[in-house]
Amino acid sequence: MFKTLGSTFERSGIGLHTGISTKVRLLPAIPGEGRYFVRVDLPESPVIKARVEAVCRTTLSTELRTSVQGSTGVDAKVQTVEHLLAALSGSGVDDARIEIDGAEVPLLDGSALLWVEAIKEVGIVPGVARPGEETPGLVAPRQHPDCLVLHKPVWVYQGDAFVAALPAPITRFSYGIDFDVPAIGNQWYSWTPGQESFADAIAPARTFALANQIDQLRDRGLIKGGNLENALVCGDQGWLNPPLRFANEPVRHKLLDLVGDLSLLGSFPLAHFIAYKASHNLHIQLAQQLAQQMG
Repeated sequence: MFKTLGSTFERSGIGLHTGISTKVRLLPAIPGEGRYFVRVDLPESPVIKARVEAVCRTTLSTELRTSVQGSTGVDAKVQTVEHLLAALSGSGVDDARIEIDGAEVPLLDGSALLWVEAIKEVGIVPGVARPGEETPGLVAPRQHPDCLVLHKPVWVYQGDAFVAALPAPITRFSYGIDFDVPAIGNQWYSWTPGQESFADAIAPARTFALANQIDQLRDRGLIKGGNLENALVCGDQGWLNPPLRFANEPVRHKLLDLVGDLSLLGSFPLAHFIAYKASHNLHIQLAQQLAQQMG
């Protein structure tokens, strides 16, 4: 059974990379439509599907765009979608209309916690289709699989970084990171939906950065909206803005990103997803391979 939001809610804030404030309004959606963005600030309010085929960029975030241009000839995009999508998929929301008045999803506190709390406030309910209701730009409603089954291992790698999906009896996510900074070092964490709450174990983990990389990233036009209120910053002597919410908060946040990126498959297959020192780019490469194998 498809599940959607029990009601509508709004949140506002600045984007991590653009530094521009946007407002996001989440609404219940028709069963089978999936999760999708609507750029209400653009002519004709173009729809951007939260699907792997819509990914156009993976530089320190995941960015989506419309696959078909409207009559204006302008490609609509939305970036840094991973935290919100992780909150929706991790909370069990199959279908949601996400209206946004700008090009980047607000970072909020750097985690998925505030999104999850907002979802809890409105509740999650079975979707109900209303006769004649449809959303322009969306494909026909998909069939909800009882479970997607992975029959053979799939993996991608770059150097010693990799992300893989292995056949498994239940869906599980495992992540490892290794930073040459004493406060982070080598960390591993595993999360199994249904056995451990996404809201408690994953959603609170905030994005993080290394202090010695911040100037370089800003010179590249990135992280304009990042600050000590919405991101953890780590220096050679330790964290600049403690305390951490978990001793291993960095690796939990990387796992959060993986959940958000793989949510672009629509549903998680029965598989053990294992990542090490990976990136949004590797996450999406795996999702693309899985989509081809299971499509």
